[in-house]
Amino acid sequence: MPGYRHPNVAELVKRMREEPTHLILVTGPRQTGKTTAVLQALKEVRLPSHYVAVDQPDHGVFSGVPADTSAGMSPFGRRDARWLVHVWESARTQAARSDCGLVLVFDEIQQIPNWARAVKGLWDTDRRNGSSLRVAILGSAPLLMQKDLGESLVGRFETLQFTHWSLLEMSKAFGFGLDQYVYFGGSPGSAHIRDPIRWRRYVQTALVEPVIQRDVLGITRVDKPTLLKRVFEFGSRRSGQILSYNSMLGQLQDAGNTTTLARYLELLSAVGLLAGLEKYSGSFVQVRKSSPKLNVLNTAFAGAYSDLTFMQAKADRTFWGHLVESAVGAHLLNTARIDGTRIYYWKGRHSEVDFVLRRGPHLVAVEVKSGRRLRSTRGLREFSRKFPRARNLVVGADGVPLAEFLSAPAGCWAEE
Repeated sequence: MPGYRHPNVAELVKRMREEPTHLILVTGPRQTGKTTAVLQALKEVRLPSHYVAVDQPDHGVFSGVPADTSAGMSPFGRRDARWLVHVWESARTQAARSDCGLVLVFDEIQQIPNWARAVKGLWDTDRRNGSSLRVAILGSAPLLMQKDLGESLVGRFETLQFTHWSLLEMSKAFGFGLDQYVYFGGSPGSAHIRDPIRWRRYVQTALVEPVIQRDVLGITRVDKPTLLKRVFEFGSRRSGQILSYNSMLGQLQDAGNTTTLARYLELLSAVGLLAGLEKYSGSFVQVRKSSPKLNVLNTAFAGAYSDLTFMQAKADRTFWGHLVESAVGAHLLNTARIDGTRIYYWKGRHSEVDFVLRRGPHLVAVEVKSGRRLRSTRGLREFSRKFPRARNLVVGADGVPLAEFLSAPAGCWAEE
């Protein structure tokens, strides 16, 4: 990975050079390269900058200007709204002294209580006064970030979304082949781990647990935290399958009710772990009542929570078929978060369609054929009869090659 440049770096550099009309909001799941990309952009932008890692109180990096430690207070010693104001005002002063302004970056800003309200006041003051201070904000807690942004910063920011890494990114950075990507997924932090036990432990303890503990349980009320974890593990093992809520209730201990399961799936989806796709019917009311199709948002989760090694997974035709389908689903869901495409599945009386893409007037039915899980296209034909305006698309086998499909975002396939 040394020297790898994330695709979002160029966009970050562009926005940092522009006049500061909006906050730069960088969001996405943990360990998807947000911090690395921002630090690369700061080097390329060639402007004075100040980077602060909020979750590391003594960590601040100034470029081109000295840190302001006025009043004998370290600008990195207090992680509350008053500390944030002090750091911002210090950077604002330095920006005024510079001919080209300054870029201020707060990483993991959600660690500061009431940060959004403080940022709103500071940002609005800067806009009234024509300050040349540009500000980028990074956050890895989607639930908290959405709440804070919605309450205080509407209309004041532009988002740059990071997702789990794509096949192209993992290939360029780590030399991943298609099969490696299908099993090991888009996790740059685990890409160098070759030992299967170490890899599985890393995914479970370094990728999954922090998200559940900090970004879900640490932020929102969950009455049954153990059940939430079981739902994720269950969903990772059943990724690619359609299961009714009642069926899941029968397989999960102390599962409560269907409303609880639906809410937990929504929470897990919001933090980039596991989605429950809804059935497409053309009716929003009917969609909300459908049995979910479970799909991990990174196939590393399905691999790590299975009992199969990479080679064993490839040899198991049924498991590998579900894994390939999950890779397609994860790719669609991750890229759809950026381009606004809606992703569903469809099930008729005797057949089903793996994925349905809806973008504006465009409707596309997608069937995945792994080459080991041969299936007829009866579902596509039945779907076309029910929804005549839909276009059909086969991925794999004699359709669009899997690697090619995984190289373009959901919106491209929805509008072709």
